[in-house]
Amino acid sequence: MDSYITQGVCSKKINFTVENDIVKEVSFVSGCPGNTQGVARLVEGMNVHEVIKRLKGIKCGGKSTSCPDQLTKALEEYLNK
Repeated sequence: MDSYITQGVCSKKINFTVENDIVKEVSFVSGCPGNTQGVARLVEGMNVHEVIKRLKGIKCGGKSTSCPDQLTKALEEYLNK
């Protein structure tokens, strides 16, 4: 399982597993439970590139990022390793 420390959102960290470019599991530490659990369940089983395409750039209120956007940053970092 990989981890990513978030920036600029209520969630503190994202734990995730990717196998063969498929997102297998995602869990957010802190943040709005309903939204973060919903995002996690929606992306599990999806291709990592499709998750990035759909969620990148989403903002939360007046913030320049969001938990879904932070997930894309985590996945991009994972792909660039």
